[in-house]
Amino acid sequence: MANGVDTRPLLEEQYHNFMEKAANIKYTDSRLAEFFERKATKIDKILKDLSQ
Repeated sequence: MANGVDTRPLLEEQYHNFMEKAANIKYTDSRLAEFFERKATKIDKILKDLSQ
């Protein structure tokens, strides 16, 4: 990143948190689970872009 801070660990933590939230709420509120999964997918894409 521009300020020299490695954001990868933070993004990985957010990714795992969103996936865990989605898994925990999947059968209670499927729409909220889908929201968390979409957020995780976006973060995963950012992580993959950073790897290139």
